[in-house]
Amino acid sequence: MVNTTIKTTKSEEIFAAAQKLMPGGVSSPVRAFKSVGGQPIVFDHVKGAYIWDIDGNQYIDYVGTWGPAICGHAHPDVISALHEALEKGTSFGAPSVLENVLASMVIDAVPSIEMVRFVNSGTEACMAVIRLMRAFTGRDKIIKFEGCYHGHADMLLVQAGSGVATLGLPDSPGVPKSATSNTVTAPYNDLEAVKALFESSPDEIAGVILEPVVGNAGFIPPDAGFLEGLRVLTQEYGALLVFDEVMTGFRIAYGGAQEKFGITPDLTTLGKVIGGGLPVGAYGGRKDIMSMVAPAGPMYQAGTLSGNPLAMTAGIKTLELLQKPGTYEQLERITKKLSDGLLQIAKETGHEVYGGQISAMFGMFFTGEPVHNYADAKKSDLSKFSRFHRGMLEHGVYLAPSQFEAGFTSLAHTDEDIDRTLEAAREVLSNL
Repeated sequence: MVNTTIKTTKSEEIFAAAQKLMPGGVSSPVRAFKSVGGQPIVFDHVKGAYIWDIDGNQYIDYVGTWGPAICGHAHPDVISALHEALEKGTSFGAPSVLENVLASMVIDAVPSIEMVRFVNSGTEACMAVIRLMRAFTGRDKIIKFEGCYHGHADMLLVQAGSGVATLGLPDSPGVPKSATSNTVTAPYNDLEAVKALFESSPDEIAGVILEPVVGNAGFIPPDAGFLEGLRVLTQEYGALLVFDEVMTGFRIAYGGAQEKFGITPDLTTLGKVIGGGLPVGAYGGRKDIMSMVAPAGPMYQAGTLSGNPLAMTAGIKTLELLQKPGTYEQLERITKKLSDGLLQIAKETGHEVYGGQISAMFGMFFTGEPVHNYADAKKSDLSKFSRFHRGMLEHGVYLAPSQFEAGFTSLAHTDEDIDRTLEAAREVLSNL
């Protein structure tokens, strides 16, 4: 039997104080638990597959700091490397050999990347890659997909999913129409809609940006032929194809979704895993395109902390750990056991569900219909998900506090962790 008695008095006190200090009491919206109700727990420390809140409660974690903790929280090899790096300084604002090392590892791993530029976040990477697409093609329009989130830059907060979807906001106040006038959207997995957009503006579209596997509207994989079709269309119309692999990069395969599906985009954005838990982002692609970036070319982008030694160190060590034989087979096995188990238990306890997994990424919607895009995802029973989330939390399992977020596993999760999670799920779903 799973222990269902948790006390969160300190978390409640700290969060109450936080709401007087920060908007909503948080530094990022989804953390506030608005879509699932109740109070968020305040973390104290993390290790492996587990988190501990400020009240001392332990949870099995399937958020993994929203993706980076693929080797588990506070991996001893990463921590040891960071201790050594700290002695040399936290920031240089100048070149270091660590940038060369991580850049080489990224280029060797990701099929589309011949040159790479490090930045500080996924948002920053996507901002820069949009500017680069426009600079290289001389065109202004960008196609993105409903429910795909590419950070909070003005031109990308259009049908953006993730935290925007969680809060029920169509876009965001403060974003002028002029900022999004050149951003057009299509439903994910709808190749005909993309084709129609190209046909209506054949010489105006700089490119297409998407999450090759959606994680910011819940877990939604591409339909057969969708990514292949986008590759053909962009080439036909002289546009660029960009995979936002901030979430999928080094998670669903060492070379990301492009390796997994055998589709090579022109440009790629990365983040999360390549920083090993420290703030990082990157964008890269064909050498002729990346040569447009200053100081090699005229497209300007810069950052004081870009390529800082701590993020580079954590990223290098994380990628080294992922190169060990059997890594992705283990991630696939453990995640499939979890995902298949959750879906089976939900059906056995009388709930309509739809979901699945790819490698170390998974998701489940409370709906009986297939989910191919954001519109399908929004048909889910959000009230039921909220109750499920709260129940799992009370049983010591920490899931993403939104129906519109994918879940993540790590190399630190064990079969015992999965069994405990499924036991908790059966108890919660049986009483839902």
